[in-house]
Amino acid sequence: MSKQILNVELREETGKGVSRRLRVAGRIPAVVYGKGMESVAVSMVQRELSEAIAGEGGRNHILTLKCKGELNGTTVIVADLLKDCIKGTPRHADLHRINLADKVKVHVKVLLVGEAAGAKAGGMVDFAMHEIEVECLPTHIPGHINVDITELVVGHSIHVGDIVAPVGTVILSDPKAAVVSVLAKRGNEEAEADAAAAAAASAASTAAAAAEPAA
Repeated sequence: MSKQILNVELREETGKGVSRRLRVAGRIPAVVYGKGMESVAVSMVQRELSEAIAGEGGRNHILTLKCKGELNGTTVIVADLLKDCIKGTPRHADLHRINLADKVKVHVKVLLVGEAAGAKAGGMVDFAMHEIEVECLPTHIPGHINVDITELVVGHSIHVGDIVAPVGTVILSDPKAAVVSVLAKRGNEEAEADAAAAAAASAASTAAAAAEPAA
């Protein structure tokens, strides 16, 4: 996983009013926390954070903080990110201090590879799980996990347990959970068969009514 530098500033004031003023100035509030340390309130330029976590890997990029004080040089990853529901821009970030020698738990994007055989036969691909949780050293965090669906046929699924974990990682997600499936589409033949069955049932009902004796 790539490493980025992120400039931050310590802040003593907290609260909605302070956060609002920061956002007006193009900055966002954040908190740095981790094992053996007190949480520290900071702020950063919104654009710089967006650029630092852009591209493959996203929030899993390893960030080195640059600031005055003890936080300078601290290594973090973005543990949580609150975004504007309309603009999609960051509004608040939780930065988790990590040790490059200790394993971390992160969610990694799933990337489907190839065209499913079932899709070629008229089925519909149902991509149910877009991220998988893994545990590994920070430097071993994969940018994504490939899932080959080339041989996936209608009515079958690829589950978490079917996926080979990237080197240096352990998959933590439920092995029974379906990642991707191919579902059967309702074709013309099925529709015609249903229509024929409905017509036959209607004809049988009409014949039965005609056969009943008059009261």
